[in-house]
Amino acid sequence: MSERNTDNSNGSQSWWAQLRASYATPLGMIGVGITTIFFILTVMGIAAHTAGMIQNPYAVIITIILFPTCMFFGLLLVPIAALLRRRKMFSRSLAQSDFTINLGNEHHRKVILLLLVLSVINIALFTTVIYQGYHYMDKPAFCGTVCHTIMAPEYTAHERSPHADVACVECHIGPGIGGFLKAKFSGLRQLADLVTGSYHRPIPTPVHNLPPAASTCEKCHWPQRYFGDKKKVFIKYSNKDQKTPEKQEVVLHLGGHDPVSDRFKGVHWHANPDIQIYYQPLKADLTKIGAVKVVRANGTVKMFTLGGKKKNLPWRQMDCIDCHNRPTHIFNDPVKRVDFGLYSKKIDAEIPGIRQDSLTVLRNQYKTREEAGKEILPDLKKLQEKRNGKNFVNQNEKVIAKTAAYLKEEYLANIWPKMKISWGTYRSEIGHQHADKGFGCFRCHDEEHMTESGDTITQDCGLCHKEPE
Repeated sequence: MSERNTDNSNGSQSWWAQLRASYATPLGMIGVGITTIFFILTVMGIAAHTAGMIQNPYAVIITIILFPTCMFFGLLLVPIAALLRRRKMFSRSLAQSDFTINLGNEHHRKVILLLLVLSVINIALFTTVIYQGYHYMDKPAFCGTVCHTIMAPEYTAHERSPHADVACVECHIGPGIGGFLKAKFSGLRQLADLVTGSYHRPIPTPVHNLPPAASTCEKCHWPQRYFGDKKKVFIKYSNKDQKTPEKQEVVLHLGGHDPVSDRFKGVHWHANPDIQIYYQPLKADLTKIGAVKVVRANGTVKMFTLGGKKKNLPWRQMDCIDCHNRPTHIFNDPVKRVDFGLYSKKIDAEIPGIRQDSLTVLRNQYKTREEAGKEILPDLKKLQEKRNGKNFVNQNEKVIAKTAAYLKEEYLANIWPKMKISWGTYRSEIGHQHADKGFGCFRCHDEEHMTESGDTITQDCGLCHKEPE
């Protein structure tokens, strides 16, 4: 009799024979098979992902989430099979006194070494998967492409923004393990909304659970920086004259911390760390402000309120995002994009009526983005035929097609009918170009917010800008 069987001296099976019999059942073999197959697939997937061969976000999710999950499920089936077999078929248990591990037995040593090696390999693989998954879920591609219908607009805007190289998590997740866990629990709720289709269309703004600017924006944009004055040129055309732009030059007092006077001034006076500004909005979208409170370093408080009784929402501390509300997800204005097209020669100003027709096409309410992609060129041709005649359109077909291609690019970069995002859905709070819609500086600087002594939040233009000299 071989050495392997000498452990059965008491009439019971050896521990190795019992273990082998435990997984050598239909359920146990299924577990071993699943584990082996998905172990190989996981290793191959991680290697391909590391080498850059896998770019599709859904393929990455399958590699770092689905495959390891299936592998773990297969591993779990083996002890389940062992437990079931022991309860049904063994009269003597592994826990009985005849269960021994003899390190002097060569076969025992080999089996123990094999189990240790397999355990190390499994631990290393799961550690790699967890590491890869953690970092992949921090990438903009995960945030923007996995929930494609919901996040495609924001992801598209992010990719063309000044912060395109800044990962979503840098601004949307607070520092530390607490911020990470909060974001992941929130992600579970968002996943449920995606599955059930109960997500908002469009996504409401502002995002109320963003970390404070001090822990995000100020990592790069520190308040002590001095910007001084900056000249800005506004360029616009009109339908009457689409060849000659009207230029308006303005000097903006961006200000900040003046190193000479050691004072904060200009627009970035609001970033003075020695002053805290609080406000109570009247609307959840922050387009109407009820009360404003200014607290200085010496403890003095100045309260500005609107006349009459107002139903204010909870107090909020003002920070960067209250003005720079679209620092990364910038959605454009059709008039500005058409005027830019004329200025950059992407739209040929020699085509009569092209500015007005371009605006008409951009403002068309196409049912889907696919429809817009197909119909923008034909619609522009129809408008031009009506205006300039069919022969003119045939003679200038390439120029009109070039304009249509530019318009199509601008439309698809800003409009998502399924998410109910159209021109003007998301506006910027910088300046006061949309003051009539409740956006911008005039939410507070309206000469209507007043203290008990009669002081108001001024609307003096000279505080923020002046005509160039």
